[in-house]
Amino acid sequence: MMRKYAYIGCLGFIGVITTEFGVIGILPQIATYYEISIDRAGLLLSAFALVIALTGPFMTLFASGFDRKKVMLLSIFLFAITGLVSSFSPPFWCLMLVRVLPAFLQPVYIATVLSVAVSQGDKNNENELMSIVFSGVAIAMVTTVPFATYIASICSWEYSFYMQSAISIIALIAIYVGLSSMPVKEKKSYGSQLKILKQPTFIASTAMNFFMITAWFSTYSYFADYLNKAKNMNHTMVSYMMLVFGIIGVLANWTAGKMLDKNITKTTAFFLSGTILIPILLHFSGGNTGATIVVIGIWGFLYSPSFLNASTYMISSAPKSLEFANSLATSFGNLGISLGTTAGGWLIATKSVVYPPWLTLLFGGLALLMMGVRRVLERKNFK
Repeated sequence: MMRKYAYIGCLGFIGVITTEFGVIGILPQIATYYEISIDRAGLLLSAFALVIALTGPFMTLFASGFDRKKVMLLSIFLFAITGLVSSFSPPFWCLMLVRVLPAFLQPVYIATVLSVAVSQGDKNNENELMSIVFSGVAIAMVTTVPFATYIASICSWEYSFYMQSAISIIALIAIYVGLSSMPVKEKKSYGSQLKILKQPTFIASTAMNFFMITAWFSTYSYFADYLNKAKNMNHTMVSYMMLVFGIIGVLANWTAGKMLDKNITKTTAFFLSGTILIPILLHFSGGNTGATIVVIGIWGFLYSPSFLNASTYMISSAPKSLEFANSLATSFGNLGISLGTTAGGWLIATKSVVYPPWLTLLFGGLALLMMGVRRVLERKNFK
């Protein structure tokens, strides 16, 4: 029974992630339809992430006193309705507007559903329950996100938004039918939640999250382009690699959940080590396709639980402010996505597509350094 809440939250997470990243595969079609440049069309992705980064913590604080079921229903309803409006191919300014509206509630949904999932279990399995919710990211990446692109390729880009809305509507029904009313009995004061911003260990944990996500997305944002140009894989082969990456990612999230229940710091460090290992393995795999496939499998395993690890690691330094800490994890994660994508793109434009993995190593080293800083702070009893 306790896992039911986590699985319903996971379903909503699939809808949320499909909406955020499902647009990636249809940007060229949107640019052609509206007769705009590809970088302007890319605002549909970057603006979404920027809104999350800038407003997430404040929106989560504001929503923290409301019935959690109603908050979840409102969030997913907004995703469903804006996806439907987008499918009517409105003027580009309107498409931009309806695109960013659900971004205001994305971190609210994530923080709320994680809080609900954890509240149904006990301390010994809360990380496992969180891993079920976060598996929605990996499931979306291997199913709905590529399928949305496929639908657009055989029909038109508008059908991708139809599919995004359909997933959100299914999640909406599941939340309405499967969850009971969950009013907040005792709302924490804003001050009690904001005080975690003064905790050195939490600040170090936040910096670790930011650098870790930046590290991974320096290369992952250009996954297809990298494999195509640096590893000489054709588009069909790249699509297979994305499938392998995603399937292994689902397994990795489950494994990470089990490991986090035993030791959060060691588990986070283990998966974070991939930011150092993968660039080296990609370099030495050269043009050997077999070796590259093995590296991609390892890459998918070590990368996929990054959002779960980041949230769990941050929460462990502020256990009494779970929802606010989660919203900050989401915000700084999206800042990391923006910086990693920008830095990787700049390096490709000025140098070559083979260089972004070394950015992954650089930022990964900074993330490990922040883990070391937190360790030192904890030993000095700075809470």
